[in-house]
Amino acid sequence: MSRAPRELTARALVTGLLLGAVLTPSNIYSGLKIGWSFNMSIIALLVGFAFWQGLARSWRGADWTMQESNINQTTASSAASIISGGLVAPIPAYTLITGAQLDTLPLTAWVFSVSFLGIWIAWYLRPSLIVQAQLRFPEGMATLATMQQIYSHGAEAIRRLAVLGAAAVIAAVTKLIDSLVWSLPRWAPTVQLERFTFSLEPSLLLVGFGGIIGLRVGLSLLLGAVLAWGLLAPWLVEQGLVRLPAETAGPVFAQLIEWLLWPGVSLMVCATLTSLGLRLIATRREAARHRSAWQRPAPWPALGLLLAASLVVALQIALFDIHPGMALLSIPLALLLAMVAARVVGATGIPPIGAIGQLSQLSFGAIAPGQVAINLMSANTAGGAAGQCTDLLNDFKVGHAIGAAPARQVVAQCLGILVGSLIGVLVYQLLIPDPQAMLITPEWPAPAVATWKAVAETLTAGLGSISPDIRWAMLAGALVGIVLGALEALLPVRRMRWLPSSAALGLAFIIPASISLMMTFGAVLAWLFAARWGGLAERFVIVAAAGLVAGESMAGVGISLWQLLR
Repeated sequence: MSRAPRELTARALVTGLLLGAVLTPSNIYSGLKIGWSFNMSIIALLVGFAFWQGLARSWRGADWTMQESNINQTTASSAASIISGGLVAPIPAYTLITGAQLDTLPLTAWVFSVSFLGIWIAWYLRPSLIVQAQLRFPEGMATLATMQQIYSHGAEAIRRLAVLGAAAVIAAVTKLIDSLVWSLPRWAPTVQLERFTFSLEPSLLLVGFGGIIGLRVGLSLLLGAVLAWGLLAPWLVEQGLVRLPAETAGPVFAQLIEWLLWPGVSLMVCATLTSLGLRLIATRREAARHRSAWQRPAPWPALGLLLAASLVVALQIALFDIHPGMALLSIPLALLLAMVAARVVGATGIPPIGAIGQLSQLSFGAIAPGQVAINLMSANTAGGAAGQCTDLLNDFKVGHAIGAAPARQVVAQCLGILVGSLIGVLVYQLLIPDPQAMLITPEWPAPAVATWKAVAETLTAGLGSISPDIRWAMLAGALVGIVLGALEALLPVRRMRWLPSSAALGLAFIIPASISLMMTFGAVLAWLFAARWGGLAERFVIVAAAGLVAGESMAGVGISLWQLLR
């Protein structure tokens, strides 16, 4: 009788926790810069495999099993996905509106609590979505394919890791030189274009993200930048709808963003909600075949869910002075919306966390109008739970394929969010000690923060508080978003390449044009490489791009720490 392969080992957990601690700052940094994050499963998979298999061959130690690899990537990705807990969206937005900031331990407890709730929702959804319906979960399948490939061709992992490491070093050195030694040039064709934020930034992180997002999204960012900052911004100044101080020199991002974010936010929110609704209608028939979304309760998972819900409710009351009834109401809403997000991610691979957050805000705006804390932090419960729920379901997909024990993955996920919460909060507080002065600026555009803040302010004060020209812009953005969202949900995949990405188009209104330009450059560069060397691109482009993102973001965090301790 053969022994079961090693799975929840100390080395698998420690490796995942260490990698999670290293990779979490990267997502916090990029989330505050451009509002997007990167799934860290494949990076953790490659690093863990290369280290432990290399050690096993050199010292004739125990092989690094596929099940240990799965525990490692589950732990690391759960830590890095802590970004969905609110650190780059509702939490800073709450500070910007109210001026209130939580200390480290209370904030860590809050971020952990909403993520912990998502874990138990994922546990109860697993039988329906993974075992019975067998939804694809594309991100999980990509991790599984990489895992199978490196275990069949071990040298491939070393090659990919070498490319990852080289890219990370290049990006980190470039960032260090630019910040500490010599400011690299920011080129703009004309002074007027530079004034409206059109310049080339020496950021390899942006180039890397461009390589990850692909040509369609990259070109959509360029289109959005031209519309917002190339056409609309100069017109706003010319018409006097945005007044600039006479002494203003250089980029005028801070003055224009207060107008431009409204059509951008309207476009993104309406597009994601429309697309989400239509996708759910399209998958209703499949859901009907598996009516039971929940497992029959077992004692310890039921206790975990009860504990998580109690913790979230108690912290809402204690930290944000939210009425107990409203705090309790956030739990069933979080369960419902996490289930929605899980089905969408299972079918498309696209986590609709932004849409889930805004839908929560709209719900609480209707139930408790004019209450900022409820609008932001009770809605944060749904967004945080949905983010962690979908991350674990992707890991469950991998585990189901290789015969892993789901209970052991839950242990790994819980430990991962514990480390991720602490590291994430410390990095956030290190990078942004003064959110009101630092966020929604050219240095830290924080588009997700701007979106949550704008929605909360609108629902609190009402549309009457917004000038008529902005209301017309919001209506135009909403109509474009509805059309694009419907097309994204209904068009076949082969025709999607001709359709602008609603998320990218709206995002380009909220970030400086320089960021969009560099991400477009990265997307075009990756596309050209793939057109010339398709096989190499499939193996190395995403890995190299991930290295650029991780290298610059970790160097940026290190620079902030050095400046703090100086």
